[in-house]
Amino acid sequence: MAVGEPRISLDELRLAARNHALPLEALRYPITPTGLHYLLIHYDIPLVDEETYRLEIGGLVSSPLSLSLDDLRGLPAIEVASTMECAGNGRALIEPAVVSQPWVQEAVGTASWRGAVLADVLGLAGISARATDVVFTGWDHGFEGESEQDYERGLPLEEVRRPEVVLAYAMNGAPLLPQHGFPLRMVVPGWYGMTNVKWLRSITVTDAPFEGYYHASSYRVRTSEDDPGEPVSRMLPRSLMIPPGDPEYMTRERRLQAGPCAIAGRAWSGQGAITGVDFSIDGAETWRAAERERDVDSDWAWQRWTIDWDATPGTYELCCRARDDAGNEQPVKPTWNLGGYVNNAIQRVPVTVV
Repeated sequence: MAVGEPRISLDELRLAARNHALPLEALRYPITPTGLHYLLIHYDIPLVDEETYRLEIGGLVSSPLSLSLDDLRGLPAIEVASTMECAGNGRALIEPAVVSQPWVQEAVGTASWRGAVLADVLGLAGISARATDVVFTGWDHGFEGESEQDYERGLPLEEVRRPEVVLAYAMNGAPLLPQHGFPLRMVVPGWYGMTNVKWLRSITVTDAPFEGYYHASSYRVRTSEDDPGEPVSRMLPRSLMIPPGDPEYMTRERRLQAGPCAIAGRAWSGQGAITGVDFSIDGAETWRAAERERDVDSDWAWQRWTIDWDATPGTYELCCRARDDAGNEQPVKPTWNLGGYVNNAIQRVPVTVV
């Protein structure tokens, strides 16, 4: 690429400045510090008054509810450690380029979320026997082309009734920060981040799947404009390593002193439990199995993996890949789709050992 040739558009640069990824060295933390957890904000961060806030629950329920934050805090609470990843993670690595938030591979984080169990709250409202789906509406509001809308997502009722799905008002032991959805947000463990609606305003029980923009048009894996595609749902397996050695400022390429080197990272999947992580020093030509440990006590959080490498002088391309018990394994190369979604191709880290 010629010097001065733009890699991304000004529009993408604005998005990249608003949102942020996890620094890979922060993979060392079992629970991601709040300020390091990835962020994607579709529109503006809404200003919501805690004192006047109400969560409206309606639709196909016998007793519509209007709950204050104190009402929700007064209900039985649970704490769920959950890994959350953006559906567009890896988008910047596919060709031809897809114009959107230019994530590389670090749009992820694991937090401990506290709140009321969604199924319990809906039980207070009384779900109709005709109900099949639930729509979640946030306070964030904006445009997609000429279409004005609130940010909304829907889920089938069987997902909503899972005991770990939380109406969260706290993150890592503190009230939600504005950028993370204050005063209330959805946390749906196992699903990509778009499902975890922030700044939650209302919940509507329905008898049909939601067909708003963020279901019918966005967050779908499509190969062309005419392809209706498949909706994005649960996270595919991914592994990331903490890059060893020291980085060059612009390229992030690493330099490492020769000798024994402990490589570590994280692996996760929303499809099933991680069953293996492999490590390569030759650009995915040969693989060795890494050791794994569960250092976060949750079925919905990432696992730590480690492997020892006796680094000798030379140039290397370090890679890692994960697989889960649903039979999914990270591919070596990315697969293109119109939105750049669910690209879980392996991580590649160039390293020079000196």
